Amino acid sequence: MASDAEHTRERAPVLAVGRSPRRRHQWTGLLREPGTALGLFLVASLLIVGLVAPWLPLDDPTDINLPDRLHPPSAEYLLGTDHLGRDTFSRIVHGARMTLVAAAATLALSMTIALAVGILSGYNGGWTDTALMGVVDLLLAFPSLILALAVAGALGPGLFNVLLAAGAVWWVGHARIIRGITLGARQTEYVIAARAVGAGNMRIIFRHIAPSILGPIIVIASLDVGWIILGIAGLNFLGLGAQPPTPEWGAMLNDARQHLQTAPRLLLLPGAAIFLAVLGFNLLGDGLRDLLDPRTRRPGN
Repeated sequence: MASDAEHTRERAPVLAVGRSPRRRHQWTGLLREPGTALGLFLVASLLIVGLVAPWLPLDDPTDINLPDRLHPPSAEYLLGTDHLGRDTFSRIVHGARMTLVAAAATLALSMTIALAVGILSGYNGGWTDTALMGVVDLLLAFPSLILALAVAGALGPGLFNVLLAAGAVWWVGHARIIRGITLGARQTEYVIAARAVGAGNMRIIFRHIAPSILGPIIVIASLDVGWIILGIAGLNFLGLGAQPPTPEWGAMLNDARQHLQTAPRLLLLPGAAIFLAVLGFNLLGDGLRDLLDPRTRRPGN
C-alpha cells in the first residue's frame, strides 16, 4: 500500500507536466489552420480598431459638412463622404466600437439567462424542468429575429431597446443545450460523491457542474457572436436601433439605400464590414470548437 502511494506521487508530476505541452501543441496546431488563423486576424483587427477608435486622429463621425456631400475617396477622405458630408471611414471605424459593445452586451445578457434557465432546469429536473422547457419550446416556435423585432417594436426605437430585445430572445436555444450538458454532468461520479458528503446545491453547481460545462459554453458563445452582430445590424437597418447620427453599420446601410445608384460604396463598405466581422467570429468559433469539443476534434489535434 505504501509503495503504491509513493509510486503514484512520483508519477503525478510527470503526468501534470505532460499535459501542458499537449495543450500548447493543440493551440499551435489550431493556429496553423488557415480558417482559424484568418478568423483570429479578423477578430483581433476588429477588437483593436474598436478599442482605439476614440483616440485615432479621425474626423468626428457625426460632423455634417454639406459642401463635401458624396465626396469620392481621396487623400482627405479615404473612403469618401456620405450624403451629409460625414467621413465614411471615420463612421465605419467608430461603428466597429459600437458593434463590439452591442454584441458584448447582448451576448452577456443572453448567456446569463441561458445559463440560469439551463442549469436550473437540468439540475433540479421534475416540474421545474417541465415548466422551464415548456417556455423554451414555446419561444423556439418563433424565429429569433422575428421575435426580437416584435419585442423591439413594442419597446420603441433605440439602441438600448434593441440590445434588450435581442438579449431577451437569443438565449432560448442555448438554454436547451446547457440543460442537456447539465443533465449529463449531474450524473457524473464526482457530483454524486459531492452530494453524498452533504455538499449544498449551490456548491455543487458552482464547484463541480459549472467548470464541466465551461468548454461548451465558450464554443457556443464564440459561434453566436457573428449571428448577434448580424441580427443587431438587421434591427438597426430597420430603424429600430441606433438613431441618427450614431455611427452604426446597420443604420449606415439604411441611410445608403437611396444612394445605391449614385454612390454604391456607401452600401458596400458597411456591408463588407459586417461580412468580415461575422466571418471572423464564425471561423474563430469553428476553431475553438475543434479544440474544446473532443467529439469534433480532428485526428492529430
